[in-house]
Amino acid sequence: MDRIAASFGVHAELANQLLVALGTEGDDGSHDRSHLLRVFRNATAIADGEPTCNRTVLTAAVILHDCVAVEKNSPQRSQASRLAATHARTILANLGWDLPTIDRTAHAIEAHSFSAGIAPETLEARIVQDADRLDAIGAIGIARCFYVAGRMGSSLYHPTDPSATDRPLDDRNFALDHFAAKLFKVADNFQTKTGQALAEQRTKTMHDFVGALLHEIGEGIG
Repeated sequence: MDRIAASFGVHAELANQLLVALGTEGDDGSHDRSHLLRVFRNATAIADGEPTCNRTVLTAAVILHDCVAVEKNSPQRSQASRLAATHARTILANLGWDLPTIDRTAHAIEAHSFSAGIAPETLEARIVQDADRLDAIGAIGIARCFYVAGRMGSSLYHPTDPSATDRPLDDRNFALDHFAAKLFKVADNFQTKTGQALAEQRTKTMHDFVGALLHEIGEGIG
């Protein structure tokens, strides 16, 4: 069995089946197998306080939530979770899953995305959305922000106005702008109590980091 699959504990056999179905990893280090493990850990932490959660559906939705890769700057970005849900349906049907369970899993996948704007209607969907968003903030969120900025060819920050005091935020060109443009706001839209508490802790981590960075580069240099 794949060592990554073994990290899914009691769901290791299911994880192995799904990881095999996914095939080899792409080249996006922000949505790799490590991302799946982090989201699974987040989801498990939240689900531990939700006894009615269907852990099989939750595990499958976590593993398959990014099964169709779409870059952040792609015009198809808002469709990514829907594309993933469609592909997940095929994978689960090939494994012999019944339609109601496939539907529940697919909904959790399509509703996880910030850009899709789909309201989560089930407990599993709410947990997957929170778990995935937790991985976008905090210390790992900081790392992912600058990693993605590098992939997109962005600068670290605006050279003369890092805090965007006298200019509009532009996170397509400046990684630091992404914190004010999006990441500091992520904690405003969590679905579960546990997820919200974790989001608030991680948001503080990001504020502390941005403050330290601005101090080191000398805010207002020119």
